[in-house]
Amino acid sequence: MESVRQDRGVEWIREQIAAERRELAEVFTGLTEEQWNSPSLCEGWRVREVAAHMSTGFRHSRARTAWELARSGANIHRMADRVARRDAATLTDRELAAAMADHAEHPWRPPVGGRIAALAHDAVHGLDITTALGLPPRLPPARAAALLGAVSARSLRFFGVRLDGVRLRATDVDWSYGEGPLPAEGRAEHLLLVAYGRRLPRGLLAGEGARRFARED
Repeated sequence: MESVRQDRGVEWIREQIAAERRELAEVFTGLTEEQWNSPSLCEGWRVREVAAHMSTGFRHSRARTAWELARSGANIHRMADRVARRDAATLTDRELAAAMADHAEHPWRPPVGGRIAALAHDAVHGLDITTALGLPPRLPPARAAALLGAVSARSLRFFGVRLDGVRLRATDVDWSYGEGPLPAEGRAEHLLLVAYGRRLPRGLLAGEGARRFARED
């Protein structure tokens, strides 16, 4: 079991971002048409919309993004949804996969959070796809551990995660969070999804607190 380290350097994070994008590009290349059109863990988005959203920052300039935001009434969530749906309808499967591989070294970062947030953006959205499709676990423990190490009370509030009464514990890395008596245990990558507000397919987490984070369907 690997311990969570919070001292990962900038160069290591850059390497992990590039690796994550290249690995996801390989996953995308192998998807069937049915898988591309299957629901993801992002509410209302198919795999195709998630993939389109992931590469928006690579394909659109800052000026274009500002224009899209203005068109959406300065609502970033509305903009992300509209642009993802539009681009998913116009880009081919091959183009969506290539957008990740061709921009593996791209310096894009979210407005807040720095490089670790860029890694989290790619990794969590990648898991939105692979976990929903029931594909084998793919996030390396060291990468998952670094991202879990960045989880905080502030980030949990931002993503609307309620942990009152629940203690999260990873079974493949040395990480836990929360003080509650109800355990929710599972792989680091699945707990990462929980920390980012996702509900998981049943059976991925164990313990008395797991039900809170399971999908109803």
